[in-house]
Amino acid sequence: MKQYNKQDRQYNIPRLVVAAPHGRSGKTTTAIGLLSALKTAGYRVQPFKKGPDFIDPSWMTRITGRPCRNLDSFLMDRAVIRASFVRSALDADIAVVEGAMGLYDGVDLEGSGSTAEIAKAIGAPVVLVVDTTRMTRSVAAMVSGYIHFDPEVRVAGVILNKVARPRHEQMLRAAIERYCGIPVLGVIPKGKQFNIPDRHLGLVPAAEDDELAAAVDAAGGTAGAYLDLDGIIKVARGAAPLVLDQPPANAPLMRVPGLAGLQPEQPRARVAVFLDRAFTFYYPENLEALAAAGAELVPVNALHEDRLPDVDAAYIGGGFPEMFAAELGANGDLRRDLREKIETGLPVYAECGGLMYLGRSVAWHGEKYPMTGALPFDVTMLEKPQGHGYITLQVLRDSPYFTAGEHVRGHEFHHSRVENLVGENIGFAFRVTKGYGIDGEYDGLVYKNVLACYTHLHALAAPDWAQRLVAAGEKYKGEKKGTGSFFAF
Repeated sequence: MKQYNKQDRQYNIPRLVVAAPHGRSGKTTTAIGLLSALKTAGYRVQPFKKGPDFIDPSWMTRITGRPCRNLDSFLMDRAVIRASFVRSALDADIAVVEGAMGLYDGVDLEGSGSTAEIAKAIGAPVVLVVDTTRMTRSVAAMVSGYIHFDPEVRVAGVILNKVARPRHEQMLRAAIERYCGIPVLGVIPKGKQFNIPDRHLGLVPAAEDDELAAAVDAAGGTAGAYLDLDGIIKVARGAAPLVLDQPPANAPLMRVPGLAGLQPEQPRARVAVFLDRAFTFYYPENLEALAAAGAELVPVNALHEDRLPDVDAAYIGGGFPEMFAAELGANGDLRRDLREKIETGLPVYAECGGLMYLGRSVAWHGEKYPMTGALPFDVTMLEKPQGHGYITLQVLRDSPYFTAGEHVRGHEFHHSRVENLVGENIGFAFRVTKGYGIDGEYDGLVYKNVLACYTHLHALAAPDWAQRLVAAGEKYKGEKKGTGSFFAF
């Protein structure tokens, strides 16, 4: 257990950020290898991912056995980031944050939302992963620039990736040691990297393919041979204590992947959470927030279960329903049951893949697959992304989940497009002020007690969302099924 002073709210948590000069430097696979090496060495490792991402965290969660959490300075202020970090890492031996893009890349010229901003927010040293392809002495110039670009960021070590041969390594090491004054903490030879297959939104999620997951586990386990684990741990332990203005929230905390340990003693409502290979995109904080609000979380497998369990609301997250469209379409009983429950007023909050599932059909690779038909539109998968990045929204009208005039921040990444939207008593929930949403101007469809949108919310950026979803379920539970008390335009 870490030593910390509750009175002064100082938390001494060994930590580091794995970053890179640019994307495709090998940052993700290096981070996965480091996590695997630390876990194999017997450390309790708490993983984090910078920015809005579900896929990299799925692998980090699998390897460490602890839910990976996202730190995002666009969605969260610095106090929230620090409190979230301390809350989930306090009982770990070491915390590892995987960055995104280049270390200093953000949404503007000031680097807002960058990996560097996260490193500063949590006072963590940075280990830089450098792709050394066709590079020798110039590596020192590059690394020196990253060391001195922002004096508030401490680049404390380098991992050299794609090193060609022993002489190449000698030259790289000598240049770093002479001109940069920081240690080389790992050398990964060219051809020794392991790659997780890509898909249109990034890597393949860990929950989809057992054989792939086993291969990554095995490959990640060999990474320790190329990393200076003692040196990396020394860097992490050199981080100064973190000081919080307020103690971290005392709320349900997911310690292991899944819903175990989150159930409240006296639930207000039973909330179905669609959890299977098609729907895997859930932030741990969102599930924790629902439990803290009084939700008994009930897992549902949309691929195999033929009916909804006895629930008072449903949360359908994102994922890759197009990859499992045939199986989803073949499960007509669940599709029909969900559609009928929605007509009675069942509150449903759906994001991205969940939105797709609530439509009439999904068309992909020349085939069309039936979905629930609860909402009057079709979905077509396209080669190019339709929305990718942060999104800001203005709430247009009241719904069970938001009040007109509110402003919402989230993110989107989808290759699908809503088409043939025609129907009565359905309207848009949000006006898009940044991003794309459904059509570049609006996002979120409201029908009865359903809100389905392309936007992914993070509970730390929308603190009232979980309370409102549980309240809607509690209200639905207390009313006679079929009489309905749903939102109307």
